[in-house]
Amino acid sequence: MTELRNVEADLSRFRARVLVASLVVLLAFGLLAARLVYLQVFRHGDLSEQAESNRTAVVPIVPNRGLILDRNGVVLATNYSAYTLEITPSKVANLDETIAALEKVVDIQPRDKRRFKRLREEAKNFESLPIRTRLTDEEVARFTAQRFRFPGVDIKARLFRNYPFGELASHVVGYIGRINQKEKEAIEESDDSGNYRGTDYIGKLGVEQSFEQQLHGTTGVEQVETSAGGRAVRKLATNPATPGDTVMLSIDIGLQKLVEDMFGERRGALVAIDPKTGDVLAFVSKPTFDPNLFVDGIDTESWDALNTSIDKPLLNRALRGTYPPGSTYKTFMALAALERGARSATTLINDPGFFMFGGRRFGSPENEKGGIMDMNRAIVESSNVYFYSLANEMGVDAIHDFMKPMGFGQITGIDIHGEVRGVLPSQDWKRGYFKRAEQQKWFAGETISLGIGQGYNSFTMLQLAQATAIIANNGVKHKPRLVIGTQDPVNRVMRPLPLAPGENLGYKPENVAVIRKALVGVTQAGTSARVFAGAGYVSGGKTGTAQAVGMAANSKYNSAKLEEHQRDHALYMALAPADDPKIALAVIVENAGWGAGSAAPIARRAFDYMLLGQYPSEEDMAAVQKGQAGAPIGKPRRVADMLAQLPPGVPPVPGLSPGALPATRTQLVESRPLPVTVPVKAVQPVAAVGGVAAVPAVVPVAAAPR
Repeated sequence: MTELRNVEADLSRFRARVLVASLVVLLAFGLLAARLVYLQVFRHGDLSEQAESNRTAVVPIVPNRGLILDRNGVVLATNYSAYTLEITPSKVANLDETIAALEKVVDIQPRDKRRFKRLREEAKNFESLPIRTRLTDEEVARFTAQRFRFPGVDIKARLFRNYPFGELASHVVGYIGRINQKEKEAIEESDDSGNYRGTDYIGKLGVEQSFEQQLHGTTGVEQVETSAGGRAVRKLATNPATPGDTVMLSIDIGLQKLVEDMFGERRGALVAIDPKTGDVLAFVSKPTFDPNLFVDGIDTESWDALNTSIDKPLLNRALRGTYPPGSTYKTFMALAALERGARSATTLINDPGFFMFGGRRFGSPENEKGGIMDMNRAIVESSNVYFYSLANEMGVDAIHDFMKPMGFGQITGIDIHGEVRGVLPSQDWKRGYFKRAEQQKWFAGETISLGIGQGYNSFTMLQLAQATAIIANNGVKHKPRLVIGTQDPVNRVMRPLPLAPGENLGYKPENVAVIRKALVGVTQAGTSARVFAGAGYVSGGKTGTAQAVGMAANSKYNSAKLEEHQRDHALYMALAPADDPKIALAVIVENAGWGAGSAAPIARRAFDYMLLGQYPSEEDMAAVQKGQAGAPIGKPRRVADMLAQLPPGVPPVPGLSPGALPATRTQLVESRPLPVTVPVKAVQPVAAVGGVAAVPAVVPVAAAPR
């Protein structure tokens, strides 16, 4: 029997299936359309931005770092471009094998590998790190031809810092170095973090550090189109970087070089100041170091040589070295006596060659004449007894209260980082410094040595130079400064930094006149008369000799029986010309003995340079370096002739006049042609230097020779 199908039922089922299928298709297309609308309309902005970012990249443009000039426009820090071979560790499969293969293409020394290893430890894995810097054109060509073999390795053009004078003024200028992790974190937390995108180097010391913000400049950006491999194809837009400001220092690099040369192999410091402005004319710390070593990462051997040298070349002795001021302190003790009414200039004190206090004998040098002393003679002949008794009469706290406004034991506020206070003792200081109760009590006998600049007294040469400048400027104190102006790199306009008004300490003019007259007497008939014989100007000064180590109470000083680092320090403070001082200075030569024999000759030649335009003869320079000089010998050379031998700089910058200098000195410098191009100085490793460092500890001492 044949079964008959229900056509109507089949048709109904088919229609239902078609309807369901249609609805499914319609729903699918609806979902597709909705997704399309969502992506094209609602997400259009985000997706367009993502697509554009895949096609383009925004690259930071690191600004050129600003120049550093001396007061006459001579370049002390500049830039030059060079190629570096760089590796991004995260893009390299086997780093050791890659470096080994690279060695066959370019010259990679063991010190380059050690520097690279240290940089890897400090940096993140995805950062590009230099394995070789300053590639030659031939090395660049060789690597470029084989670049396909080295994924993650590339050649980049970088700007390098260059210090044309090398070791000269290195503690002032400072240096730059690669940003470490601590500095990177500080930058990221600062408001200026965006301005350091792409920047690998930052100021580490000196003016490079303290004026980092001005020298760094403003980072630019460049938008480039990239290929699928991430390589730049073409430039789309550019917002150029703005170079850093040019910074002009108050330093006269010619004077700086003269003083550093006069120290020779000896250790010490000198600070010279214009007393009317506080401008620092010379800021010397010896020995020095070559800042070029730090530019692209110092190698281990050079770092060890600098860091372990017993001469401590990395120590800025002018800023951070503290010393007893010795007999130079008598100058300020005398002014304190006049201002506090402790003594008049005509008060007579008998000097028998010793001072007894509490059963203890405080001695004087064997060459001290002794006799009846008024204030003038006590300073000129450097009487210890006169100032022993004065300190005893005034007391430690009265001495402290007078010396503090002069800047002793205080931060002067100079415009570079790292300054130390030193020690200006008082009863409060001793209670805070020592832990044990029996050590905290101030004993009257401890005051005696303070009068001759010994005992707990410990100051920097910067503080001593500032105090000397106060006397030279009739009691008006200026904050010392190293930077006198900045130049905008765009409009080339020099902006002099405002000069802070001086602080009048309120000294009576007649009292200051007494002190300055006595200082002139020192150079005319006193302890430095031999050194200043025949000078073409009148100056004032005071010699000093400070003990580096303590001595037993009745022992005699004999330098021949002492180790070199135990011998006395030689000091000198001075101002010139005496009637209207334009320069005041303080100088110390460590472990060199008598101040008149080693320190005063340096001051004399510095004054001759500034006031007469004279430079020592070769034989005179040799005598000064050996500590065997008196008045200059031989025919002096012209400053202009010596400046012509310096590395080239740039012409003096308009808009800022070096008014602190004598007209003759300024004309000599400005008349010298100074081409703009600065040659790159080859960097040589620094070898260790013999000798013993002698930045003394704070040791109470009974007496010291002048």
